[in-house]
Amino acid sequence: MATLIKDATIISNQGTFVGDLKIVDGVISKLASGGDLTIAVDDTVINAEGLHLLPGIIDPQVHFRDPGSPDKETLGTGSIAAVSGGVTSFLDMPNNNPAIISWALMKKKLETAAKNCVNNHGFFIGATPNNLSDLQQIVGTRESPKSIPGICGTKIFMGSSTGDLLVHQKNHLTNIFQNTGGLIAVHAESEKRLNDRWPEFQNRTDIAAHAEWRDSETALEATRLAVELAQEFNHRLHVLHLTSGLEANWLNGKTGDIITTETLPQHLTFTDEDVERIGTRLKMNPPIRYSEDRDVLWQRLKDGTIQCIATDHAPHTLESKKLGWPKSPSGMPGVETSLPVMLTHAMNGKCSVEDVVKWMSTNVAKCYQMQKKGEIKQGNDADLVLVDLFKENEVQDKNVWTKVGWSPFSGRNLVGWPQLTIVNGTPVFKRDLELDPKGELLVQMGQTGSRLICSN
Repeated sequence: MATLIKDATIISNQGTFVGDLKIVDGVISKLASGGDLTIAVDDTVINAEGLHLLPGIIDPQVHFRDPGSPDKETLGTGSIAAVSGGVTSFLDMPNNNPAIISWALMKKKLETAAKNCVNNHGFFIGATPNNLSDLQQIVGTRESPKSIPGICGTKIFMGSSTGDLLVHQKNHLTNIFQNTGGLIAVHAESEKRLNDRWPEFQNRTDIAAHAEWRDSETALEATRLAVELAQEFNHRLHVLHLTSGLEANWLNGKTGDIITTETLPQHLTFTDEDVERIGTRLKMNPPIRYSEDRDVLWQRLKDGTIQCIATDHAPHTLESKKLGWPKSPSGMPGVETSLPVMLTHAMNGKCSVEDVVKWMSTNVAKCYQMQKKGEIKQGNDADLVLVDLFKENEVQDKNVWTKVGWSPFSGRNLVGWPQLTIVNGTPVFKRDLELDPKGELLVQMGQTGSRLICSN
């Protein structure tokens, strides 16, 4: 059986054109402009006239809370939420309960994903000050790196965020950079600066205190150290969720080889004024900052200093988010709206649709050296999403798939909602904005998706 997608506007490695795409055995077998692919007797035909066909979105930073917090999310519910947003592959973080810091724990997580996920998946192993041998078992050494299907790299929390993982002393960081293989991804905030500055803010209850406490200098100090170590040991480094113009400008000219970075739709959209208006729904680490930071992030994204876009999908219950600052936990959902948010920016002239594809798919695959992902290209896996760039729909909490049942973008009108999401050639999710804006899952949990292969 084969699938033929007809008359779509295709964003491919060959450029953008109206035409057809054929899928055979889960792989893109043919591309043709002008709609001239012949329909075979056994083909399943999808009429995509008026829709844009994009490579499936790869989200390189999610927290699906599994194991340990099923009230917030699970690998299954997070995976479904992801495909509803056109995310066909994701990379999940290790700050679970228990934290994923050994092969035994990682193996259980991979088994859970195989049974419950409906898209492609990869996982970070968490670093601690004393689990070097565990890291080497999974990612190898600089001299002999390992590439295990489903493992994408090592995650280091350089500053306290959520969970118990923390590696902030330089000797421990040096040990990891010097003696492990693969890619290291860092949450870059200076633990010392956070602790030193906390007495100034501990009696504040206003949400503005969050960005003032976790200021740009706190982020830059940690980013400087991580880059210094990556350069010293020629180690691949990915700086997660860049939020400040100060960091982005400092990184200009330093990224693109062994050092890469990302930013989030939240930080490209919201500012402190939105945080003041919406409140702790927008509380996250590092924080949403100011309009000047947002402007610099856009500038550095366009000039290539920032390579890609993630969501840092980190759901918490609304009950806990209502506790106010500082008690309210940091984090928000994001996988369902990331693509529509960015495509809405594109349709409003902030960037192009091709830019969105590059930042949310192609460059992510390059940063993590993923095989056969990130582009609509003959021979690549058929991870695809059909979107409607001309139908607007309001984000409503009642229509979300994430376990916590809310979105930080609630009330916003967005375009670019996925109409059909395809994983490895199998349609997994569909949506009709007029009849059913929430959409429908088309497969059973665990039926589709596979472990991502990230070369080292």
